Amino acid sequence: MAPSPLTARRDLGEVDPASSRHNWARSAVEATEEAVFVGTADGRVVALAADAADAADDAVPDTGERWETRGEHPVVSMAATDDSLVVGERGGGGLVRVLDAETGDARWTYATADDVGTATKDSLFFRPYVVDLAVTGDRVVVAARRYERDGEERVWRSVVLGFDRDGRLAWRRRVHASPIAVAADGDRVAVAYNRCPNPEQDGLVLLDAHTGGRVASWDPGTDGDRRVGDVAFAGDALAVASHGDKRGYLVDFEGNERCRLDLATERRVGDETVYAYPTHVSVADGTAVFVTGNTFAESTRDPDARHPDEHTAVGVSVDGGERLWTRDTGGFARAAVATESLVFVPSAQHFREREADRHGVHAFDATAGHVRTDGLPGIPTAVAAGGGVLAVVEEPVEYHDEGVTCGAYRLRTRPIR
Repeated sequence: MAPSPLTARRDLGEVDPASSRHNWARSAVEATEEAVFVGTADGRVVALAADAADAADDAVPDTGERWETRGEHPVVSMAATDDSLVVGERGGGGLVRVLDAETGDARWTYATADDVGTATKDSLFFRPYVVDLAVTGDRVVVAARRYERDGEERVWRSVVLGFDRDGRLAWRRRVHASPIAVAADGDRVAVAYNRCPNPEQDGLVLLDAHTGGRVASWDPGTDGDRRVGDVAFAGDALAVASHGDKRGYLVDFEGNERCRLDLATERRVGDETVYAYPTHVSVADGTAVFVTGNTFAESTRDPDARHPDEHTAVGVSVDGGERLWTRDTGGFARAAVATESLVFVPSAQHFREREADRHGVHAFDATAGHVRTDGLPGIPTAVAAGGGVLAVVEEPVEYHDEGVTCGAYRLRTRPIR
């Protein structure tokens, strides 16, 4: 990849390097007109002035710091409003903290462990996890989950909560499934559920933001407990990345399918039948951009073959469902974020090929495709685009067969031009 103009804005301290396989979230970032906010693996939240993104250089990483707060557990999700920052943690009580955007002072907190329970085992996977956050109208919407396992039985306990801006709980929805993403627009909230052991639980549920009442739902209708990987509002429809059948969908607000697109469905490659999950979708300028993940196979979790559409971004017209462009992204994407006309997709590890020159962030014009790629020595694990700034959390990685650490734990930014 090309050298990166992404400036090292802030050293975030020490963190164990990620390994060959992609690790779970332990950082978060958000960008607004006024500030860039970053949440760290040791529980800190740091606010930096957005207008310093153009001026900082590697020799002055702390340029523009406004405030810093400290917590006890990794900050893994963020959502900003005009005057506040909502942060979600993984571990402990699965806290939601709402901070004043100007000062960092705490306005209110909520422990999602009160709804999903506390960890039954001292393991990352068992800890309460605030998966995603969204703010719309007078509501702060939170999705949290907790996992546990008893022998062969896997159990997910989850909750979706709606608060008013001063922290009063307005509604609550508990489900024995695993939420993976929340999107909000106006008076609607869409919740994507990934693992659904109960076959009666739909993978996508549309809620009334004010009351929490169910408006509509949709499901790929496939066997197994895999359902939906991500969801985004697309005008008068929803763009849905389906884990169930490895396709992309556009679904209206009544749960009716408008179009369906094969993304990385099962395919015979050599002696193996392989597939890849669509992991993310983001919408800009009338285009839904779907992103696929790692190759898996029917017979093994570590196939020799590669699905030809793994690690691929696909632009699809929201109006007609037409495939506009396709681009290889080179590695596993942790997110996909959009401005009005651009979509940014990070490329982290390709854990089977293990080539560090795949690390970087791709920028796509929503309707025309690839614009540029900013390479990174480490892996981009959290990305935000807002206020004319692209903000990226880089984490170090050490591939198991190399023993060399690539990159460092730091926040990088560049202006979006």
